[in-house]
Amino acid sequence: MLFRLLRLILILTLAVSAPMSFDAVAQGLGQAPAGLVADQQKIIQALTTKTDNFEKQIQQDAEEDSSLVDIRLQLEELSRQSLNSALAFRTRLGEINGRLEQLGAAPAAGQPPEPDIVSGEREALVSEKAEINAVIAQAQSLSIRISGLIDQIGNMRSELFRNVLTKRYVLSDALSPQVFSDARDEFGNFYKAVSSWLSFAFKFKFQAILAATFVALGLALVLLVGGRRLFGRVFEADPANEDPSYLSRLSVAFWSTLLPTLAVGVFLASTVFFFNYYNVLRGDIGLFLNALAAVIGVVFCVNRLTNAALEPRLPNWRLIPVETGPARWLVRLTTAMAVVIGVNYFLSVINDKMGSPLSLTIARSFGATIIVGVILILMAMLRPFKAHDGSWRPWPAWLRYTALALGLFTIVAALLGYIGLALFVSLQVVVTGTVLITAYIGFLSARAIGEEGAFANTTVGRWLSASSSYEDTALDQLGLVVSVAINVMIVLVFLPLILLMWGFQPGDIQAWAYKLATGINIGSVTISVTGILSGIVVFVIGYFLTRWFQGWLDGSVMARGKVDTGVRNSIRLAVGYAGVALAALVGISAAGIDLSSLALVAGALSLGIGFGLQNVVSNFVSGLILLAERPFKVGDWIVAGDVSGTVKKISVRATEIETFQRQSVILPNSNLINNAVGNWTHRNKLGRIDIKIGVAYGSDVKQVHAVLLEIARSHPMVLKNPEPFVLFSNFGPAALEFEIRVFLADVMNGNIAQNDIRFAVLEKFSSEHIEIPSTPRAVVEAHKPKAWPTDDDKIEADFAEQEQIRAEAEAEKKRLVKSRKTKKPDPD
Repeated sequence: MLFRLLRLILILTLAVSAPMSFDAVAQGLGQAPAGLVADQQKIIQALTTKTDNFEKQIQQDAEEDSSLVDIRLQLEELSRQSLNSALAFRTRLGEINGRLEQLGAAPAAGQPPEPDIVSGEREALVSEKAEINAVIAQAQSLSIRISGLIDQIGNMRSELFRNVLTKRYVLSDALSPQVFSDARDEFGNFYKAVSSWLSFAFKFKFQAILAATFVALGLALVLLVGGRRLFGRVFEADPANEDPSYLSRLSVAFWSTLLPTLAVGVFLASTVFFFNYYNVLRGDIGLFLNALAAVIGVVFCVNRLTNAALEPRLPNWRLIPVETGPARWLVRLTTAMAVVIGVNYFLSVINDKMGSPLSLTIARSFGATIIVGVILILMAMLRPFKAHDGSWRPWPAWLRYTALALGLFTIVAALLGYIGLALFVSLQVVVTGTVLITAYIGFLSARAIGEEGAFANTTVGRWLSASSSYEDTALDQLGLVVSVAINVMIVLVFLPLILLMWGFQPGDIQAWAYKLATGINIGSVTISVTGILSGIVVFVIGYFLTRWFQGWLDGSVMARGKVDTGVRNSIRLAVGYAGVALAALVGISAAGIDLSSLALVAGALSLGIGFGLQNVVSNFVSGLILLAERPFKVGDWIVAGDVSGTVKKISVRATEIETFQRQSVILPNSNLINNAVGNWTHRNKLGRIDIKIGVAYGSDVKQVHAVLLEIARSHPMVLKNPEPFVLFSNFGPAALEFEIRVFLADVMNGNIAQNDIRFAVLEKFSSEHIEIPSTPRAVVEAHKPKAWPTDDDKIEADFAEQEQIRAEAEAEKKRLVKSRKTKKPDPD
């Protein structure tokens, strides 16, 4: 109640102080959105009109597949525009809903009434929201209607494709003598059209024709000659190489097909483009020239592919181990089949443009399909292999029967009247087969290049190895990159070609590419190739900018400012981690990934950290503490337990210490935080070294003290302040013990100073006749065990002889005892 009273007082105060009335305020609030609603209504009305026109056009062009594809692309654009109209109100709806929430609900019956300005504003906002919702509903309805038209076009195109394949024609009219007369008449008309255009072109456009032709030829030569100059033998088989590797044969077959075909394609496409640019072509001649260029390109590609794979002149470079004679026949038959299909396509364009009789079209397609079927059967019956005994062997069973089945199917379908189906099969055998074989060779080449050590043996790999410092490992990794790049290129180039051969239109591929680039919805997740690539590019740019800023900050700013090495290292690492983290966040945002959706992943990771990553997190946090507190820095001499050495690198997980034996020891940061660490150079490098010396009893100890003090003071590395000190430390069991204590400006030079002082002590004691006693050592006599007998056979023989003598003595003794017992006494 108190809150309502305060709000009422505030509203009244504003009303009194404002120069305008409540009605003026409400009118001012509604001015901007009213214009927005009107604008979007006009846009939706225009989109609805266009949709009505396209719906009529769909019915008119129901038999034209290419026209239906164009209409579908335009309808998809209309659908996106309608959705954008609905999204245009998102900001205003958010403002309205927020304001309505602030105003609250209208007072119920029995409660005090609210001010008129509040109720008036609420009514205006509710009315405006209703108008916006009505416009959004119109946009959504229009989008649904457009989606229905797009689905209708898809169904119509599928029905068209099925009708083409399943339609049966009557062959009696097509094979009648009237066909020859129709063909003669059509050839006459075609000749007149071409001759009239040639006369016009040579009279008025001769220079333009020459210029266009030479420019197109120049572009093709630049591509062909430049590629050969750049990559050399990758595109050409070397006749001198009698045993080329499998990778070399694959590469030559693939690139010697692709590069010349691209050059011819560039020449043909450029010629047509420049002819159109200079207005050389008229409508019908343009169609004829486009069709002729397509035929020449396909025939050339098929011929190059078969020659590259079979190599009739170079048996060692063949991918398929067939004999030379059959290889030549395969090249001829394959090229002939491509020529038949190409000529049939060119004649079909002429028939469509000139309105030829249906019987002539059927006869043309019938003859082409029969010839293709016969060629397939001849190729299947060919015996391309030779056995060891000299006999000829056919193709493998699966390949032979497949070719036979395709040939017989084409012939039978044509004889039964299914000309469209037979022609479709013939076209796929030639064109799709060529594309698939070329792509397969490319995939094999990419896989061979990606194998370990394969790229280093190629021409490019050897050139890189000779002209740069690339090692075998780097070349192997580069081979993997090249392999992936070739695979991606093959997919991007050959997949659209295959789709076009199977009845899809360029508009279909364009629509799929647009969807793939803008985003594919899988459940609530949107995958966008463009977004992912943008995120990767942003991250890479941020990463390299971070590395550049690190180098500039360390080498230009801190180095000129004489900043300590350890401080420079800490700042450089902190900047690097912060820059990489920022680049990752920006890259993720650029990729269109909602960071809030990673909360579940973060929760799972926190559970894993709590159980299995405790040591990792402990070392990470310890590393951050070391970089912040800097108990030691890079270049310090520290002692951590049994490890003593110089700090070389401090990272967030571990610290690298190099011992004085040049051994690198990696210590986890948590050990350096939780345990005692000695730092000889924490604040400065000033340090004390101690040298213990013993002299014999009876020596003049004051003389010894004076000599040692003089030696310590005379050393150049010993500081005068604090001054050196000699301590008479102990009466030892065998000597009088002294200790030299000196301070050095750089304790890292302690070993040098100790070494010099010890040499000086020996030299001075020798000249002053001061004895350094040594502890006597007890003399221990070595006990020599008996030598092991060297002649075991002799000992065994002596032992056996002694045993035999003993046995004989025992036997003689027993015999004597027995004889005494059995001997009778002599008679008296």
